[in-house]
Amino acid sequence: MQDKNRDQKPRQLLLVDDDPNLILLIQDYLEFQGYEVKSADNGQEVLDILEKYIPDLIICDIMMPDIDGYEMVERIREDSRISWIPVIFLSAKGQTTDRVKGLTKGADVYLVKPFEPEELVAQVESSLKQVNRFQERYESNVDLEEGAKIHVPNNVTLTRTETKVVQFVSEGLANREIAEKLNVSQRTVESHVSNMLNKTRLHNRTELARWAIQNHLVH
Repeated sequence: MQDKNRDQKPRQLLLVDDDPNLILLIQDYLEFQGYEVKSADNGQEVLDILEKYIPDLIICDIMMPDIDGYEMVERIREDSRISWIPVIFLSAKGQTTDRVKGLTKGADVYLVKPFEPEELVAQVESSLKQVNRFQERYESNVDLEEGAKIHVPNNVTLTRTETKVVQFVSEGLANREIAEKLNVSQRTVESHVSNMLNKTRLHNRTELARWAIQNHLVH
């Protein structure tokens, strides 16, 4: 059974697969274990859902129409608002190269189909406990982290558009929301964020936002 450490509230899972029979099977089993489960059948639907709903964990097939699991998890990892969400990949491909690719793209766990439901539940519980440990460590060091100075290479300059993008990033907006405000495509915003991370040699959007605030780039 799941860890009921957090106010006895059921942990919320997002299950993604284009096979409706598998969705029903896994969803029934997870709900029986006490989890609250939402479902989707492709990566684009997941990204739309994540604009308004943030689950505790995502269980996702890889080969799906529209946006596949690889692209979906890459987009999630680029967005600091949701980048922390653990992702479990489900796939019929069980070669070592397939597992390595899935984990390299950003998945936390790679399960090969067919799998035992008990194994999936064990991986879900393990991933959620790992997130809890990370959150506890973060909370215990939050004062130190907030006071730490972000260092980047000398003479880093941003274009006018990049400055606008980083201001919205600092406000906590997702790439899609920024794209709407600037009237550009989401891909264009993602490109600007990637360019700024390369320029500053920072690791993620959170560090980029902190650097912008510390250097008064955000008004």
